[in-house]
Amino acid sequence: MKKTIIAAGIATLLTASVQADTLLGLYIGGHMWANQADGSFGEGANNQAAFDFNDETQGSFFVALEHPIPLIPNIKIASTTLDTVGGATITGSFTFEGETYSANSALDTTFDASYVDYTFYYELLDNDLLTFDIGITARDLESQINVVGDINGTSTSSELSVSGIIPLLYVNTIIGLPFTGFNVFAEANFLSYDDNTVYDYQIGVSYALLDNLAVDLDLTLGYRAVKLELNDIDDLYSDLTFDGVFAGAIVHF
Repeated sequence: MKKTIIAAGIATLLTASVQADTLLGLYIGGHMWANQADGSFGEGANNQAAFDFNDETQGSFFVALEHPIPLIPNIKIASTTLDTVGGATITGSFTFEGETYSANSALDTTFDASYVDYTFYYELLDNDLLTFDIGITARDLESQINVVGDINGTSTSSELSVSGIIPLLYVNTIIGLPFTGFNVFAEANFLSYDDNTVYDYQIGVSYALLDNLAVDLDLTLGYRAVKLELNDIDDLYSDLTFDGVFAGAIVHF
C-alpha cells in the first residue's frame, strides 16, 4: 500500500489520523457472485407472497479514486445486479399492481433489480497491517418486478417499476497477514430504521498476485449477503435476502 500518513482533523468523523495516496490512487475491481434468493415481496406489509427463487450467478463491479487531500472524501462507485426468477403457489389472495390472484393460484415472477452505490469515505487508518475506512453511501435502486398468474381462467401479468435512493453507512477494513501476501477483509453498507432494514456485507480473503510500483493485482474470494427489507419504497414492500460465495480481482494503479 503505497501511501503516506496525513494528519488532519475531520469534524464529521471526530479527530483521527488520516492517511491517503501521495498521488491519485485508482482501484478497479469486481467479482462474480453465486447467490441464492429467499423471501417475499408485495404491495403492503400484510400483502406479500413468498417465492421459491432460482439460484443465479451475477456480477458486481466498482471503481474507486483516492487522493491526498484530507478534508475531501474519497469516492467509490459500485454496480450490482440482482436478477432472478421464481414461482409460488399462494395460500391466500395476493394483490399486485391492481390484479388480485386468488388463494391456491400458481404464480411466476421475474425479479430484475440493480443498484449503483455512490460512496464517499475517509481513510482513518491505512498501513500494511490495518486499513479502516468509514463513510456514507447513496444507493440508487432500480427494479422491475413482474408477476404472472391465472385469474378467472385467463393468464394475467402485473408489473411494478421501482426506483429510489437509499442512504447507507459504509465501513471497510483490511487486516494484513505479514509475509504471506494474504489479507482478510470485510466491507459493509447498512441501514435500519422503522420497518426498513438494508444491509450489504462481504467478508473474505485476498492474495497479492502482483505488488510493485506500477500496479497491484489482488485476487479475492469470499461470502456476500444482501438484505432488502423495504417498507413502501415506490409502493414496494419486501423482505428479501441474497447470499452466496464470490470470486474476483482488484487492480490498483
